[in-house]
Amino acid sequence: MSDLAGDQTNEVEAARPGTLAFGIDAIRGALKTLPSSPGVYRMLDRKGDAVYVGKARNLKARVQHYTNLGNLSTRLRRMVADTTALEVVVTHTEVEALLLENNLIKKLMPRYNVLLRDDKSFPYIHVTSGHEFPQLAKYRGARGEPGEFFGPFASAGAVKRTLIALQRAFLLRSCSDSIFAARTRPCLLYQIKRCSAPCVGRIDREAYGKLVEDARNFLRGRSSEIQQQLAERMQRLSEALDFEAAAVLRDRIRALTHVQGHQDVAVEGLQDADVIAAHQAGGNTCIQVFFFRGGQNWGNRAYFPSHDKQLTLEEVLAAFLGQFYETKPPPRLILLSHEPVDAALISEALSVKAGTRVHLLMPQRGDKRNIVEHALVNAREALARRMAESATQQRLLEEVAELFGLEGPPQRIEVYDNSHIQGAQPVGAMVVAGPEGFIKNAYRKFNIRGTEPDAGTAPIAPGDDYGMMREVFTRRFGRALKEDPARESGGWPDLVMIDGGEGQLAAAQQVLADLGIADVPLVAIAKGPDRDAGRERFFLPGKPPRGLDPKSPVLYYLQRLRDEAHRFAIGSHRARRIRAIGTSPLDEIPGIGAKRKKALLHHFGSARGVARAGLADLTQVEGISETVAKKIYDWFHQQDHQ
Repeated sequence: MSDLAGDQTNEVEAARPGTLAFGIDAIRGALKTLPSSPGVYRMLDRKGDAVYVGKARNLKARVQHYTNLGNLSTRLRRMVADTTALEVVVTHTEVEALLLENNLIKKLMPRYNVLLRDDKSFPYIHVTSGHEFPQLAKYRGARGEPGEFFGPFASAGAVKRTLIALQRAFLLRSCSDSIFAARTRPCLLYQIKRCSAPCVGRIDREAYGKLVEDARNFLRGRSSEIQQQLAERMQRLSEALDFEAAAVLRDRIRALTHVQGHQDVAVEGLQDADVIAAHQAGGNTCIQVFFFRGGQNWGNRAYFPSHDKQLTLEEVLAAFLGQFYETKPPPRLILLSHEPVDAALISEALSVKAGTRVHLLMPQRGDKRNIVEHALVNAREALARRMAESATQQRLLEEVAELFGLEGPPQRIEVYDNSHIQGAQPVGAMVVAGPEGFIKNAYRKFNIRGTEPDAGTAPIAPGDDYGMMREVFTRRFGRALKEDPARESGGWPDLVMIDGGEGQLAAAQQVLADLGIADVPLVAIAKGPDRDAGRERFFLPGKPPRGLDPKSPVLYYLQRLRDEAHRFAIGSHRARRIRAIGTSPLDEIPGIGAKRKKALLHHFGSARGVARAGLADLTQVEGISETVAKKIYDWFHQQDHQ
């Protein structure tokens, strides 16, 4: 305890932003006004960004916990040290606090919370309404359209396979209403027996409605009943010697059997449920989710939430459940491999969200336990694959460090490239990579302004790649010096790679030298003499260029980084060029609004025609007075002389 007391004394003496003492003082100051009621608290850093969001049954008691250093883990100490202010929202109940906490975590992504980053929306099957011949289609997004939705499916591929089978079984249309209205003869889907062609009257509304109802019942889980009805009808048709109609029903039954035959795993009596299994190893967690709807297995997906390595599996699972169901409705039953922290509270919160009772069940035996074990095996194998990939990535980074003489494997690599067409709409691009791969939310684009007066640079000539690189580096690292001079945020690169040769490298070196930055490693990667992949040359300051073995894994990794920067730069340039197409020089003239602009373009045909027009010609346009005409004339002619 004496060592801890000594640490606390030193921390109190150094009460400045970024220290434990400062964070504790900020929390103690907030405690004076905190109520002893349920709510959500946000810890904010010096920039005002949330570093942690938490909920509490008793706000005052919960937040006070952070002022007792003896009970804080290393992670919590870092979190408190980053805290400069506290914000709270009082709620009526702890359930409301939990729902609000999950909402804020998804919105703010605080770095000390468990974060579910890979949470794309799920696809559904949509049976539309409002049309006498409803459509069967894939749907993704907010389910605000009229009709009935079935899902979620784990992937677009699972939806596609099911849709094709349903089209064969129930012959429902998949075309849009506009295409439906425009058809005059059956389409190819009718020819291959995947549509009943209601667009051209090959089936009446009543018969089509029966097909729609059968499809709905199948998706609701009444597949056996539907198949039995079809089999009975097929038998009657066969007995009546209507073999052609019987063959159609036979094909429909086969299609339904095909859907059921592609169920990887199914449990009798399990209708609507999610099966969630979690496995933890090496400080990492994989959570595997299986979706069962209408008694059918509609696929599974693996998640790898980011979290502190000290958190238990039960803590990670609890945070995952809240964030996972923040954007999607929970089913009535959720089967779990482990009991999450605050399981009863989570169940109550999900019930409020769903509008019906949601049960969290940890089965110990029987079919339900078997399906959980199956999900657990998938989670274990997925995590093993992920960790193997991470180990490979780590080895690559170690080799990169050795290749370029870095102190250790780089945690943040920034790669730069420029894109333009003959100097027009120039764009600089920065992509970022680390141990987990590309960090896409850290990508940045720089619309080249043409000059950086604060840095003392001369105007950039169109197509001047070196000048563009100087501007990009000036803006990137000038801002870094202002916002994070002490390099505490992790936003400084351990390696900077430039797509280019000696010229680009020299331009970047000069900027960093002017800014007084001498410890950021630089390397330029240039294609070989014939611009062949595999013959790249690497330029480092003060060293002769070198190449690598064309079969080297490190070379392939560096090529991927370079290619990603090139892809991002071209995409950014293309987007800027497209936006520029929609603009006009007339937009820049003061006093020329949409109405006058339209009149001028209609009269002269183009902005170039307006620029070439004389004063007398301009006054002939409706709505253009002599005063306005002179303003337009002077604007274009002054521009010519600048």
